[in-house]
Amino acid sequence: MESNALQNPDFNHVIELISTTQNKVFSAVNKELVLLNWEIGKYVSQKVNSGDWGDGVVVQLANYIKSHYPNLKGFTKRGLYRMKQFYETYHSIEKVSALVTQLNWTNNLLILSKCKTIEEKQFYVLYSVKEKWSSRELLRQIESSVFERTMLTNTKVSAPLTQMQKEVNQVFKDTYVLEFLDLPTAYNEKDLQSQILVNLKKFLLELGGGFSFIGQEYRVQVGMHDYYIDLLFFHRELQCLVAIELKTVEFKPEHLGQLNFYLEALDTDVKMANENPSIGILLCKGKDTEVVEFSLRRNLSPALIADYETKLINKKILQQKLHNLYLLFDQKREEL
Repeated sequence: MESNALQNPDFNHVIELISTTQNKVFSAVNKELVLLNWEIGKYVSQKVNSGDWGDGVVVQLANYIKSHYPNLKGFTKRGLYRMKQFYETYHSIEKVSALVTQLNWTNNLLILSKCKTIEEKQFYVLYSVKEKWSSRELLRQIESSVFERTMLTNTKVSAPLTQMQKEVNQVFKDTYVLEFLDLPTAYNEKDLQSQILVNLKKFLLELGGGFSFIGQEYRVQVGMHDYYIDLLFFHRELQCLVAIELKTVEFKPEHLGQLNFYLEALDTDVKMANENPSIGILLCKGKDTEVVEFSLRRNLSPALIADYETKLINKKILQQKLHNLYLLFDQKREEL
């Protein structure tokens, strides 16, 4: 009798109701907790900035809270100053201040402590909410310099791809960081593909939101011959198939011909009528910018060429490049 009860599909509805309510309760509690920290941060900020409170008073407050609520964590001197920083960082930015309550306090603290500029903080708040990153995923994105790479992106794309939706420029990157792959010193394309599949969740995180995995070695038939696409995805926002070809060498012009062939096969036999033309990504171990630009000039398929790194890129180098880019923009603005 008990076994039949456990198999009753009608009970799934009750389980779903419980799960949904638990999620709502957790979300509501999290929102109230962040709002509480915001209000405390606001109060401490006003008292300190007006000169009413000094460092010693904040310490006294921390001790007072501890004496009344000994089991309450996070209200140390450091914690109170974090709340003050939290409020002062976002209170004048309406767009962001409305979003921070959608993040848990751990994610908010990660962004405050790991990000230097307000632009970087805003970027990770917006994307954390949009992509629903866990704390571990958020930390990985910060450590892999997603903000800097996004701001510096100069993805080499074909003309047809630039003519597609404006969202295209917000989806793809110039360089992908695959530091999570456990690759041997010498590896081939099969090794690369295999490790990507083992770490598919992390690879999807690096690709960005909206990608759904369809298959590996995806077979397309042309004439009497079978051909196999390394990795095939679907992008929900772009509403198109995305074929990824993996190369363990620097980009070569002939790689593009192979990718174009696959895209034509997908559009002819796989793409649905309501979907946009398929997009191809050549993921290479390095690329010569001039060779890439020359190869893409007359390319008729929506394709882009990116490279990948198997180690984290030095964040300080990227930050300096971004700083130099900002200086260049400021200089051009002054010239105008």
